[in-house]
Amino acid sequence: MSNKDFNSDNNEIKPVHTNKVGGSPFKGVVGWIDNRLPIIRMFKYEYLDFQVPKNLSYFWSLGGILMVCLIFLIVTGLVLGMHYKPSAEDAFVSVEKIMRDVNYGWLIRYAHMNLASFFFIAVYIHIFRGLYYGSYKEPRQLMWLIGIIIFFLMMATAFLGYTLPWGQMSYWGATVITNLFSAVPLVGKFIVTWLWGDYAVGDAALNRFYVLHWLLAFGILGVVIFHVIALHIVGSNNPSGIEPVDTRDTVSFAPFTTSKDLFGMLVFLLIFVLVMMYAPNYLGHPDNYIPANPLVTPPHIVPEWYFLPFYAILRSIPDKLLGVIAMVSSIAVLGLLPWLDLSKVRSSVFRPIWKQFVFLFVLDFFLLMYCGGMPAEGIYVLLSRIGTVYWFLFFLVIAPVVSLTENTLPMPNSIHEYEDWKKQGKIKTFKIF
Repeated sequence: MSNKDFNSDNNEIKPVHTNKVGGSPFKGVVGWIDNRLPIIRMFKYEYLDFQVPKNLSYFWSLGGILMVCLIFLIVTGLVLGMHYKPSAEDAFVSVEKIMRDVNYGWLIRYAHMNLASFFFIAVYIHIFRGLYYGSYKEPRQLMWLIGIIIFFLMMATAFLGYTLPWGQMSYWGATVITNLFSAVPLVGKFIVTWLWGDYAVGDAALNRFYVLHWLLAFGILGVVIFHVIALHIVGSNNPSGIEPVDTRDTVSFAPFTTSKDLFGMLVFLLIFVLVMMYAPNYLGHPDNYIPANPLVTPPHIVPEWYFLPFYAILRSIPDKLLGVIAMVSSIAVLGLLPWLDLSKVRSSVFRPIWKQFVFLFVLDFFLLMYCGGMPAEGIYVLLSRIGTVYWFLFFLVIAPVVSLTENTLPMPNSIHEYEDWKKQGKIKTFKIF
């Protein structure tokens, strides 16, 4: 080897530090742990000291509420799973045993059942808040897309969970929904048979639904972690849609935002407890207290209330395959909104025309929900089709057209100026939020 080659090799040598111990701001045992596993400083930086816009409303408390709901759903599900028997012969009886013989089994089951409904209530408000305040716009597109993935996983998990009590509506709901896969060209029937593990919904299918229900529940938890990480990278949106510019626009997450979140959480849990204690079956279906019977079809098969808007879209189209495509697309199209809405202004507070269409979209959601719970006949089919048309028009036509033609209102330059404008009456918004 020549001297030239030797010197060249020496020039490429650089110091390496594989040991990253150190740098903790804490002392003692806490500092020793944090130096080697820096989760304590991460919690401090990303939660206690994390800067958020100071004008966040109670709508922004829903993220924390949803996290608490998810944890309680997993915990109550774990307890129920210890007593549940996933077989066509024993499933219904095991649920009744939980309700009657297991200590506080009735409370755990009612908590799990109603918490699923309240989870969806909070998610729908969370999504509509994002639509109204433009939380899907640059730089939060990926966070929005992760949220849509979570919503898909929630829908699948909730459907699988609904089949487990093995009542009439569970059985026939499973039969109807799994049969939708038969609409897939060429391989549809193979997929259905694979899902069932048999030639009809039965013991094998119930076992698969039980395992998949568990698997997807923890899958949701994993994707939620990515959702939160994405939030901490891009920061929270706020009612003004304006990014913070200095310390006058932000506050520390703790104690300012945490105290507001805790109050919102307590109100949410209070309403939940009142429903669970005084009307635990109000959001369910009475037919699910009848054991599954493959020989007796219910006169009107309906899914849980949170599926009804998409069920209405499915039934509004006569062709089976097109109906399935429309149902799936009605959720997937939400993921395209960051690229369909071309307006540079985020918040609907400053977008008077877009605001009206968002309100109409919310009304359309409730219209489809109502139609989904009604028989697929007469005026309900017509209303479902009108609602379906508006649903897709909102995303594919109205969003891009309005964003290009709308004259937005004058905007302040910062969040603290936005707050001043509110006090001066220059900005009209919801007083309670």
